[in-house]
Amino acid sequence: MTTQTATPPPATASKPPLRIFLSILHLAGIGIIGGFIFATLSGLLGTGLGLLFAAGIGVVLLVGFVYALFGVGWFEVARVGALYNAPIAPLRWRPRDRPGFAGWLRSLGRQAIDGRMWRALANFAITAVLGWIVLRLAWGVVWSIVICFAPLTGTDAVIGPFGGGGIDASWAPLVGILGLAASLAGMIGLALLHRVLSLSIVIRSREAELTERVRTSTAQREGAVRAADVERTRIERDLHDGVQPRLVSVGMTLGLAQQKIDDDPDAAKELIAEAHTSTKAAITELRQLARGIHASVLDDRGLDAALSALAGRSHIPVSLDVRMDGRCSREAEAAVYFSIAESLTNAAKHSRASEARVTVRLREGGVLWARVEDNGMGGAQVQPGGGLDGIANRILAAGGTFRLESPVGGPTSLEVNVPCAS
Repeated sequence: MTTQTATPPPATASKPPLRIFLSILHLAGIGIIGGFIFATLSGLLGTGLGLLFAAGIGVVLLVGFVYALFGVGWFEVARVGALYNAPIAPLRWRPRDRPGFAGWLRSLGRQAIDGRMWRALANFAITAVLGWIVLRLAWGVVWSIVICFAPLTGTDAVIGPFGGGGIDASWAPLVGILGLAASLAGMIGLALLHRVLSLSIVIRSREAELTERVRTSTAQREGAVRAADVERTRIERDLHDGVQPRLVSVGMTLGLAQQKIDDDPDAAKELIAEAHTSTKAAITELRQLARGIHASVLDDRGLDAALSALAGRSHIPVSLDVRMDGRCSREAEAAVYFSIAESLTNAAKHSRASEARVTVRLREGGVLWARVEDNGMGGAQVQPGGGLDGIANRILAAGGTFRLESPVGGPTSLEVNVPCAS
């Protein structure tokens, strides 16, 4: 599928004076709160390292430190993108590549060394320094205006806008005007410098963006290949274990009927009736197998109707809650549909669940989200070549994310997020 998108305007296009004024306000605000934020981060890091072996308290603090770093990085990316109307994707937490605690721990470690997050933090630190200078220049503006009126106060000398020795009152208006001009020019210059640095540091270069796209496309292609391989293995297994033995039995039954048709017509009729029943059962199994490969109702009536039919065929009661305004792409809906179908199959076959709940939402930003919960015994794990592995690969191929929580004793929940335009 080829997707064409409009080319956004370059982020370095000229900006109106209002944008410069907003940049100065941003610098001043970061200059005020930046010191407090970095002091808090330093305190978390230092205390966490100091209490690292104190009953795990340090570990908790260090985990909080990573989440705090991500929060600051996310804020900085959002701030720069909104301020300069730049085409920049929001900072996202590194997704889990496997379920359970091990997956969360790996995600935490990958986030701690995420280059994009650290670039945002570096830009925040630079902004805090520039903001402190802007605050100093803002004080210079105020004091320059004040000393312009020094001759009217009757004083003999005044302090300059940037400190230093006393200035004769007769020269104060000229010094005040020059100080005002220098302070305003400095603030405007810092605002322009902040824009250049932010767009260079926070927004990735075109080469880095293309590299990330290639990496994502490669991962999706590999997921699609693995998903197809798992699906092919499943079809072969279902044919070998189900339909094929039944058709062999039909052939043998018809052979026996052929041998008895002259000597024992009644027995031959019974064998033919048995073969007829087995043939209908084989046709039913083939239909179910075909439905697992392609759900025609999904194309004809959409995901809501397809899930309703799926819940009606389920061996356990299913509570269905689907809220979608509009439809997504065929690939996105198919990925979510077959993920839910496989989850319900696992719940009925392996988890000993007595009921399941399926929730589907079309969220803001064009993301199709689904969650399947059952009250079974839990303990589900992603095994290579298994049904859950097929779900994970199918979702990865659609550009989405997959999360499984299944502690021993239950319950089991599976969440998937798929871009609507995948």
